[in-house]
Amino acid sequence: MTQKMNPWHDVSHGENAPETVTGIIEIPKNTRAKYELDKETGMLILDRVIYSSMYYPTNYGFIPQTYCDDQDPLDILVLSQIEIVPMCLVEAKVIGVMQMMDGGEMDDKIIAVAANDMSVAHFNDVAELPEFWKKEMRNFFEDYKKLENKTVDVEDFQGRAKAMEIVEQAIIDYKKKFPKQD
Repeated sequence: MTQKMNPWHDVSHGENAPETVTGIIEIPKNTRAKYELDKETGMLILDRVIYSSMYYPTNYGFIPQTYCDDQDPLDILVLSQIEIVPMCLVEAKVIGVMQMMDGGEMDDKIIAVAANDMSVAHFNDVAELPEFWKKEMRNFFEDYKKLENKTVDVEDFQGRAKAMEIVEQAIIDYKKKFPKQD
């Protein structure tokens, strides 16, 4: 009998977490498709085509074996010069976090750079990013749900140290929520 694999539960968050993590991409940058992991099957589902005429400014996904207050794995934005295909595993160097409120719930987005993309791998902290990139990320997340009559408030960008704390806590929370059965 074949055992099914679920990317959230069966892929490691990375040997060097929280400095470098495995990111699993759900949504490539420059698309309007909102894909997300179906928690039961491990497949991607098309949640919706975003209502606004905006495109994801970064590759968007999650860090496996993490858990957050929204009952999902921890979100990650992976900066790269390329559009990374969905379900691709990416070695991602954590450089910061964008903290936001989505529908009244805290929703952290870890910001990372693709470790194997030399056009961005030299960034070590979100403070080093061009100001325009941060404005673009903020603008996208504050505006992309407006036509759905939903509110998202980006609170602030925090540096690498805060992001690593959030990753560590999400790993701890995952282990509490999903204890290993031996």
